[in-house]
Amino acid sequence: MNTLRQDTLAGVVVFLVALPLCLGIAQASGLPPFVGLLTGVIGGIVVTALSPSRFAVSGPAAGLVTIVVAAIETLGSFSAFLAALVLAGVLQLLLGVLRAGRFIALVPASVIKGMLAAIGILLIMQQSPVALGTGDETELKDLFRAETTFSASAMAVAAGGLLVLCLWGSPLIKRVKSLGWIPGPLIAVLLGCGATLLLARAAPQELAALPRISLPEFAGLGELVAELEAPAWSALRNPAVWTVAITLALVASLETLLSQEALKKMRPQNPPPSPNREMFAQGVGNLLSGLLGAMPITAVIVRSSVNVSSGAQSKLSIFIHGGLLLICGLWFSGLLALIPLASLAAVLLYTGYKLATPRLFIDQFRLGPTQYVPFLATIGGIIGFGMLAGIGIGIAVQMAFSLACSHRHALQLARYDDHYVLRIQQNLTFLHNPHLLALLAKIPEKSVVFVEQDSAGYLDPDVRAVLDDFAESAPQRGIRLNQWPAEAR
Repeated sequence: MNTLRQDTLAGVVVFLVALPLCLGIAQASGLPPFVGLLTGVIGGIVVTALSPSRFAVSGPAAGLVTIVVAAIETLGSFSAFLAALVLAGVLQLLLGVLRAGRFIALVPASVIKGMLAAIGILLIMQQSPVALGTGDETELKDLFRAETTFSASAMAVAAGGLLVLCLWGSPLIKRVKSLGWIPGPLIAVLLGCGATLLLARAAPQELAALPRISLPEFAGLGELVAELEAPAWSALRNPAVWTVAITLALVASLETLLSQEALKKMRPQNPPPSPNREMFAQGVGNLLSGLLGAMPITAVIVRSSVNVSSGAQSKLSIFIHGGLLLICGLWFSGLLALIPLASLAAVLLYTGYKLATPRLFIDQFRLGPTQYVPFLATIGGIIGFGMLAGIGIGIAVQMAFSLACSHRHALQLARYDDHYVLRIQQNLTFLHNPHLLALLAKIPEKSVVFVEQDSAGYLDPDVRAVLDDFAESAPQRGIRLNQWPAEAR
């Protein structure tokens, strides 16, 4: 009974956090808010039933907003995007079956941090016009045009929401235990609802300048099903659909596995949840989301951490949160219509700031160019060319730095009078030949050369060819070779 009480309380708290995020993420993606609730329900019930984790909460993620917006614009319709989402779910299923979850360790930390920072920056760029009341169709560059009009009521609501979110994380609020379980995003949204009611009574003319959520009302599940959009299967002939599907599958899997890794540190489980089973569960969720007309699903660390900190003991808390989202969407759409879009924009702006906090940039610069250059390359690539291309650019830059460092330390040449010691400190491939040739060229005539290769277990045939050439010409130059690699002589 004690477990039931703790799980129920945790489920309610997670629901209160998830509700504004589900609505805001859908709105930011240019989709009806109900789509966000539906995604939260699928993640909270279906994915949870299959997930190996007792505490991970799945649903729509702010990190995928920019991908969804760009994909719908590229493909031309939401129904074509749903076809791509079904494909992404199938790809995740295959990744789970093929046990690809272990490869998450291959993604460099600098690229992961760059991806999160880029998502945060894009969220801020996207939601700033909404917070200023210029409309969700306005781009950031349009804010500087003379004909752009702003809404004072929207700016006031967004500023109030941001102030609440900033204060809610301060030590002053944390000291009050009775306020600790109330999520800051909920308070920001309630503040916006209060502004809606106040303007409706005191200044109805200003209410028109404060756009609000619009949800359809359903008399039952039959009407709900009739409203769901189906995938456009004919879009599968479009190569862009496959590109979007691969992008969704990779980024959603990456975010899910990163969330799981972070959750392990907060609440260890024995045995630890299998990343392959988690990818399979997420694949089923995204497959179902695509079929039902919902959004991409990932495990979300914000909601998962709230679940753990609220005292959850089992999956029951996540099921409760999913059920409450379903009930809210079916029977409380009138209450949700009080929520201004500017309040949801404030929640997403704060989320974007937390993802791209200046502290993250400072920490990366302190680690040196081998970390901050790939970090910045990832950010620039994602903003300029899209998520998948940006991640690829970041990994390529990180590999280039790693290869450069590897080459720099793979070979060393030390001089002791007329004796030279060539130290081979790791396995060598043909990529090391330029450096090797440069070092051998420094050895003058009438020298004695030693080779130390205890740390190297493999020498590429091309490397051996370079050593053989040097060994053949050495007697003519009066160079004596000691401890030369036997196979290279």
